[in-house]
Amino acid sequence: MKSNFSEIIKDDKPVLVDFYADWCGPCKMLAPILEDAKSELGEGVKIVKIDVDKNEALAGKYQVKGVPTLILFKNGEQIWRQSGVLQKAEIVQLVKSHQ
Repeated sequence: MKSNFSEIIKDDKPVLVDFYADWCGPCKMLAPILEDAKSELGEGVKIVKIDVDKNEALAGKYQVKGVPTLILFKNGEQIWRQSGVLQKAEIVQLVKSHQ
């Protein structure tokens, strides 16, 4: 995943990365919210889910200390990050502000 990850986040449209874990309750709450946001935003955003337990090096590189952590990238640059569950409207507004 790591070699592909740097390619994925180089996109010129926003790439929202969800660092999650299978055992994390809030992560399970966030999953359908992200799906709803993606269906509203369509091709305007890529949403990528990264399991921190399977991608420890990547989580470490981005200093993910807690899950869920959302990081927004554009052109390979981190432009926003937040830990915890966001509402769909917040995610949609965030992505639209960086399109």
